[in-house]
Amino acid sequence: MAQMAQDQSAFRMELRSWLEANCPAEMRDGNSSRDHTCWGGRNWVFESEAQETWLNRCIEKGFTVPTWPKAYGGAGMNRAEEKIWHEELARIEARRPLDSFGIWMLGPALLHFGTEEQKKKYLLPIARGEIRWCQGYSEPGAGSDLASVQTKCEDKGDHWLVNGQKIWTSYADKADAIFALVRSDREAKKHLGITFLLIDMETPGVSTRPIKLISGMSPFCETFFDNVEVPKEDEDGISSVVGTINRGWDVAKYLLTHERSMISAIGSGTGGMRPLAQVLTDDGAELDPILRAAAIKAEIDSLATGLTLERYKDMAEAGQGVGDASAMLKYVGTELNKDRHELMMAASGSDALEWDGPYGSRPADWLRTKANSIEGGTSEVMLSIVSRRVLGLPG
Repeated sequence: MAQMAQDQSAFRMELRSWLEANCPAEMRDGNSSRDHTCWGGRNWVFESEAQETWLNRCIEKGFTVPTWPKAYGGAGMNRAEEKIWHEELARIEARRPLDSFGIWMLGPALLHFGTEEQKKKYLLPIARGEIRWCQGYSEPGAGSDLASVQTKCEDKGDHWLVNGQKIWTSYADKADAIFALVRSDREAKKHLGITFLLIDMETPGVSTRPIKLISGMSPFCETFFDNVEVPKEDEDGISSVVGTINRGWDVAKYLLTHERSMISAIGSGTGGMRPLAQVLTDDGAELDPILRAAAIKAEIDSLATGLTLERYKDMAEAGQGVGDASAMLKYVGTELNKDRHELMMAASGSDALEWDGPYGSRPADWLRTKANSIEGGTSEVMLSIVSRRVLGLPG
């Protein structure tokens, strides 16, 4: 144990030294909001030279995906080292170098279900920010009941013919490719007959239409597949199907645990966010005692949730998995994030009526949090999963 502690201390000092020397000052503003997120992709335009420099330096060290194996673009960190990495980023309020659905969702699924050839083809570009993925799960008639997807996938010999529609496809209009659930056997039970398919968004027949939200933003899209021909294999013989044909639900469930854990982090205090009370008083304003007490309570809840999330991550590394507990984490993280923005709006007083408020919580951001209760599974569905599968309550 003493040797382990020494090794971790040495790792921290080495990492701290590297961050001080390599993280540009402009990237130390604690701003990892969606407006300043580096998403990467074929058409990505950096907001500044500092953002590009920060990404490239992290790519060289494998820090965009620190726990992935080095062979796939990662740094090969263990859980203890990953914790230190996030703590040191938060210490200097550094922005995350790269965010993407490839990192959060597709990557873990490929590491678990992908062939070695698929891992080599897809994981390195994800780690380097060279490709931007979106998620083709929900449909107009299959949201909370995800296994009811009806987007049709027909076997045409050397290719799949895909027809159908997806909805709430985050950033589909900006993505290079999509990982989608498609119905490949219409006679099978609904949890069977589903295939997990990788599709290039530039394939003829793929189109998107942004959905404008109450916040004024359009992060979600409708995605349409009209006689889309997806090659079964590329020129190197690498399959476009992840996992087994007609067993895509296995991949989908595994990916959902990562998505929900990712969403839970937005309210858990693990994303490098500054303490809420500090955010609310940045301009020197005195908070109403009731608001201050509410802010402190929210911060305590956030920290407690963050510790719980870390515990489940440790369990996952030990081979125990997160499983249905991810629904609990997702629900709590969602509610905490909504509470955080509610408090920021309340503290703004009449300034909250302005589209750009003084506390960094625009009304648009507050309105955007309402979608947290829907994306990744509605809060009602999460509570149902917790009651039945975690607590074992009767139906």
